[in-house]
Amino acid sequence: MAHGAQLSVTDLRRSARHPVNYRVLAEHRRLGEFELQIANVSAHGFMAAGELELGRGERLTVRLPVAGRIEAHLIWNTGERAGFQFERIIRLDDFNAMMAAMQPNPRLRRER
Repeated sequence: MAHGAQLSVTDLRRSARHPVNYRVLAEHRRLGEFELQIANVSAHGFMAAGELELGRGERLTVRLPVAGRIEAHLIWNTGERAGFQFERIIRLDDFNAMMAAMQPNPRLRRER
């Protein structure tokens, strides 16, 4: 049985990405718990800023406002940025509430 969202790269790139500057707690089986800087987020995944010692396909769990704990796996890593796909898609109403919490300035939020 397949697990996770199973989205193609094309599907992921079509998702509206919202710029944020938000720190979250992440958990990794080898690295333990650490802070992660999210630079943009969509209902399907996020981009992290900063160096991460992770390889493609590695998984971590992040704690997001409203959506709660959600597992994500690494799709790409340039050394300074990394793209992750969530294991499940965040529902629209939860995503909108999450964006309000992550980007409290309404002028900086894009409406969906």
